[in-house]
Amino acid sequence: MSVNGKKVLHMDRNSYYGGESASITPLEDLYKRFNIPGSPPESMGRGRDWNVDLIPKFLMANGQLVKMLLYTEVTRYLDFKVTEGSFVYRGGKIYKVPSTESEALASSLMGLFEKRRFRKFLVCVANFDENDPRTFEGIDPKKTTMREVYKKFDLGQDVIDFTGHALALYRTDDYLDQPCQETINRIKLYSESLARYGKSPYLYPLYGLGELPQGFARLSAIYGGTYMLNKPIEEIVIENGKVIGVKSEGEVARCKQLICDPSYVPDRVTKVGLVIRVICMLNHPIKNTNDANSCQIIIPQNQVNRKSDIYVCMISSAHNVAAQGKYIAIVSTTVETGDPEREIKPALDLLEPIEQKFVSISDLFAPTDLGTESQIFISRTYDATTHFETTCDDIKDIYKRMMGSEFDFEEMKRKKNDIYGEQEQQ
Repeated sequence: MSVNGKKVLHMDRNSYYGGESASITPLEDLYKRFNIPGSPPESMGRGRDWNVDLIPKFLMANGQLVKMLLYTEVTRYLDFKVTEGSFVYRGGKIYKVPSTESEALASSLMGLFEKRRFRKFLVCVANFDENDPRTFEGIDPKKTTMREVYKKFDLGQDVIDFTGHALALYRTDDYLDQPCQETINRIKLYSESLARYGKSPYLYPLYGLGELPQGFARLSAIYGGTYMLNKPIEEIVIENGKVIGVKSEGEVARCKQLICDPSYVPDRVTKVGLVIRVICMLNHPIKNTNDANSCQIIIPQNQVNRKSDIYVCMISSAHNVAAQGKYIAIVSTTVETGDPEREIKPALDLLEPIEQKFVSISDLFAPTDLGTESQIFISRTYDATTHFETTCDDIKDIYKRMMGSEFDFEEMKRKKNDIYGEQEQQ
């Protein structure tokens, strides 16, 4: 918004950046936040060495958020590391996710003939160009369902599971009966992200995800934005059905438009589900991951008789988020029963032994007011996925509702050049 010439005032009731997706430091604060009595044991090292994300996410190397960071130059405030591996759960064990032809042929997830069929499928996806019908191979991207595409390549259920959930990153199987274009583009994104750095398609910022909102706050400041922490919000002032300001500590900051998360406007959102997240402190890497210092594990719903996937994100002292020799694994999924902790048992079993657990169960909210009249634009709650693609879709949706036009990456580039000048971009 600042880049587009809007005057931006950012108010946050918290004393730290990032709201519900903050990174908590020192470790003592995390214990307090989860009401765990006493202080962390000495074996946990120095409290200041920990930066623990409340909501685990990785960035797709070729995804929307990385493009936003690059185009807006927020990357100048951040350092990233490539996540060391991406794994998928099958039959109680974890396997490296094959996403290139050579990995597919070497994978123990499939038999010999299945490997050949999967390789053909990957080649078709890699060559697919939605603007060139010659690359369609008899598939109509707007009509043919993904189920029909899998059938065309004669792929078995296990391969369908890891393709849909570990490559295309769907949380449920609803996508199978929808046109295949979206799925093919998602698999292409995964492969292109992987091709950038080789080990996995995911990136993670040193010192934790709390660095991201700080980077964007700095960018906003360059364009005249103002950021205020520790600002309690007393009232959102409405006149004739439209927002005109925000009252804090007796003063009203006037505005024409307001962006906020659901916690500020409980009367304008609806509950759409629950997410369970369990932060696990470990003193060892996860078994069967080649001692990776960071990885993602996806447990497809079919493997554990669920409707939605279970995710495990693991990072460590290599990312300056934990004390030396320590690892943080965060399990998350959409809650489906009255016993959420039992639902994530398959994931916790992969992490044993666990030194300390922090369990949170959060409501998922979606706006009932789209802001057309009120000019209040409300974000959706962070979902259980371990990447930022759905969050970026929400940001672009809010942008479109506010500005009346699509978010344009190229426009961002041009605006940035106006400020920094062409020379510095070279």
